[in-house]
Amino acid sequence: MKGEIYVSEDQRSERELADYDYTEELKAFDDTKAGVKGLVDAGIQSIPRIFVKPTEDNVFKSNLQVPVINIEGIKIAERRKEIVAEIKSAAEKWGFFQLVNHSIPEGVLAKMTDGVARFNELEHEEKKGFYTRDPTKSVQFNSNFNLLKGKTANWRDTMTISVSDRLNPAELPAACRYIHAIVIS
Repeated sequence: MKGEIYVSEDQRSERELADYDYTEELKAFDDTKAGVKGLVDAGIQSIPRIFVKPTEDNVFKSNLQVPVINIEGIKIAERRKEIVAEIKSAAEKWGFFQLVNHSIPEGVLAKMTDGVARFNELEHEEKKGFYTRDPTKSVQFNSNFNLLKGKTANWRDTMTISVSDRLNPAELPAACRYIHAIVIS
């Protein structure tokens, strides 16, 4: 995993490109179950190639804005239809969005953020039991939900917790188990 922090495809030697197996490096990274933070904790000195986007994909568009959806009035039938349409549109066009006026108290958001931070600071051995790509698991920790499908990997780790009335708090990482009581109450 040596090399420059950013090297475009056209700057690499033909031999270097011929010897490179993206899929093999991607699988090796995923098999560590350490995620991006694991790379940082290991003291890497350069960004692995699986995270380097081709030059043509690195075009910065300054006019991009994250869709913001105001869900105030969601209990009113007509407004709910509008909100659902906005969410559908944002999800289809962007894949993500920000909700405002959701009535989640700032204290709850802060505790959830703290729980995720505490999880990310755990030792690799503690986190690795949650590393999975199995969508049926209530708790999933991995690096890039679409790691094995994208052209390049994104520099991020993700923890997803599917919250329902049936979620057993014992399934949650101990570092953020207290969040269950906050969210369900």
